Amino acid sequence: MGFKCGIVGLPNVGKSTLFNALLSTAQAEAANYPFCTIEPNVGRVGVPDERLEKLAAIVNSETIIPTQLEFVDIAGLVRGASKGEGLGNKFLSHIREVDAIVYVLRCFEDGNIIHVENSIDPMRDADIVETELTLADLESLEKRLPALQKRAKTEKELAEQVAVMERVLKVVAEGHPARTTEINDASERRHLEMMQLLTSKPVMYVCNVDEDSAATGNALSAKVAEMAKLKNAPCVVISARIEAEISSLPSAEDKADFLSSLGLEETGLAQIIKAGYRLLDLVTYFTAGPKETRAWTIVKGMQGPAAAGVIHTDFEKGFIRAETIAYDDFIAYNGEQGAKEAGKFRLEGKEYVVQDGDVLHFRFKA
Repeated sequence: MGFKCGIVGLPNVGKSTLFNALLSTAQAEAANYPFCTIEPNVGRVGVPDERLEKLAAIVNSETIIPTQLEFVDIAGLVRGASKGEGLGNKFLSHIREVDAIVYVLRCFEDGNIIHVENSIDPMRDADIVETELTLADLESLEKRLPALQKRAKTEKELAEQVAVMERVLKVVAEGHPARTTEINDASERRHLEMMQLLTSKPVMYVCNVDEDSAATGNALSAKVAEMAKLKNAPCVVISARIEAEISSLPSAEDKADFLSSLGLEETGLAQIIKAGYRLLDLVTYFTAGPKETRAWTIVKGMQGPAAAGVIHTDFEKGFIRAETIAYDDFIAYNGEQGAKEAGKFRLEGKEYVVQDGDVLHFRFKA
C-alpha cells in the first residue's frame, strides 16, 4: 500500500512538466498550448526512505523495495469545464479513486508561456479548479440521489446513506466542497467515502515558481500559503523546471550538489511525499530479511492485524502475534539478535497500534 495523488490545474501551469520530472520520464508531453495531455497519465515512483538502506545493510538483503506513490496527471481544466468548455470534465473520473488531489498553481511570470485567463493569479486559478470539481460533484449527486431515495423506500438500511447524501448535496449545491460537510461518526464517513466525490478528497497546493524563487518562494506563493493555512491544507513551493533538471542528472551526488547550489535541502518530490504523508496521516513500517527489505505504508493508528493485512489478507485473518522491534533499536543493536539481547524485542498482540518505523515479523496461522 502506498498512496495515490491526482494532479490537477489549469493548462500551462507546469503540471505535465512537474509530472515528467517527478517520474523522471517523458510520459506526459509538456508543450506550450492547452490540452497537450489528452489522456490521463499514470506513473509510480518509489518513496525515498533512507531507513531502508540501513536496515538492508544489517540483514544483508538481496533487494530493497520501497513503498509506492502513484501520480495521475489529468488534462488541464478551464473555466466552464463542467459545462463542456475545453475538454470538459471527461477526465475527472480518472481521479475519483485517488487518496488526495494536488492543485498545481502557476506562481511565475513568463511572457513566452500563455495563460488561458490572460493573467497570473494562483488564487483565482485555485478557485476555478475547485469550482469545476464542485460542479462535477453536483452533477454526480443529482443523478444518483433520486435512485437511492427510491431504493430506500423498500431497503430501510439505506436510510442513513440517503441522509448523508442529501446533506452533502446541500453543501455542494451551495458551492462548497464536499469535504466541508459536517460528518458525525465513522459510519457517515464511510458513506461519504463511498460516494467517491472529487471535493471530498484532501487537497495539497503545489506552487510552481520560477527558479530564483525555489528556495524562498515569492509574493504569489505566499498568498497561496496563507490560503492553505486557513484551509488546514499543506502547501509546497517548487520549481518544475528545476525538478526537470534534477531528474536528468545521472547520480545522487550530482543531484545533491545541484540542490545545494540552489539553496535547496531536498527535491520537490520529497517535499510532496512528506506533505502527502502528513495530509493523509500515514506511517511506514518495515519487514527485513535476507531476501528483501521492504517498506509498507499504513494509516496512523492501524492495529497489528490490519497492518499485516496490507501484506496479505491471510496475515490479517490468521494473525497471532507481531514480532516487533523499533527502528532505532534495530539500528542501535545491529539487528534482531542484538535487540533481543538488549530486551528491545517485543511480541505484540491484536490490540497493538503499529508505530512509524517498526520492524515487524508477523506470526499467523493459515
